[in-house]
Amino acid sequence: MPLTHHYTAVDGVNIHYVESGHHAAQKPIETLVFLHGFPEYWGTWLKQLEFFACNYRVIAPDLPGYNLSDKPTDTGFYTVPNLIRFMSKFIAAVSPNQPVTLIAHDWGGAVAWPLAAFNASLLSRLVILNAAHPSTFTREMINNSNQRSKSAYIHQLIEPEAESLLTQEDYHYLVDKIMQSQQPAIFTHEVLDAYRQVWRQPGAINGMLQYYRAMPQLASNEAKMDTNDDITVSSNSQVKHTSALKIPNIRINLPTLVLWGEQDLAFVNENLDDLIQYVPNCTIKRFAHTSHWIQHERPNEVNNAISDFLTSKK
Repeated sequence: MPLTHHYTAVDGVNIHYVESGHHAAQKPIETLVFLHGFPEYWGTWLKQLEFFACNYRVIAPDLPGYNLSDKPTDTGFYTVPNLIRFMSKFIAAVSPNQPVTLIAHDWGGAVAWPLAAFNASLLSRLVILNAAHPSTFTREMINNSNQRSKSAYIHQLIEPEAESLLTQEDYHYLVDKIMQSQQPAIFTHEVLDAYRQVWRQPGAINGMLQYYRAMPQLASNEAKMDTNDDITVSSNSQVKHTSALKIPNIRINLPTLVLWGEQDLAFVNENLDDLIQYVPNCTIKRFAHTSHWIQHERPNEVNNAISDFLTSKK
């Protein structure tokens, strides 16, 4: 099945996406929508798109701010409530007549979790790959110093010099710090060259950083925090003492599959603890010796797990 490239305008913002699948089917076929994360683009899903296009209509956009999609300059555009609203409109535009299965990783998952909670009518199922649920993530940020340590890199990404940090030495920071894999061979020179082309798109580095700048709450840097003092810890209003963080109540009733690489450098595995409290119809499949980049490292297992989930009874 060939991939075709398209654009659709949502509230005046052009979103680039690829599509494939059986359009000549006798009956409508289910649409799968894939949302990538930082610092990727639609191509992170290539092996999933190829696999599922035989039986489904598959769609993978570049998130706003990334690659060939428009890159609004207003940081307020990238707040999670606005991204939920925006991506809900995108889903409704590409699948106006039936709900979709939403499959998401990393920042795509950070949008997909609350989208599934607040706009469930757009979705039939939810699949999450290594993206912590907002409620359990905030809980871990408050209570788990290891999670705060793993999230410390975010403080670099919201600094004024972050764009320079990411672009210097031919994107050394992104290649060597962010895209660390349990299987380094998967990020070949060819793959990394494709990523560098994505990052070179005008405004793309700034666009992808906007997601972090617009985060509603971030624990203060562990190394700089006095845990006994409720003082102001930063001039940046999003950075707060852990006692000021509020756990959101994000409840999802859709059938949900979570695929989780247990060697994630960004998330502690405790993010999965008591997830059923917020997502009662949830199946969790863990992958040992697998990093944050699970769809790259375990494409066959990921595809089979999603396929089994899609064909199981709701």
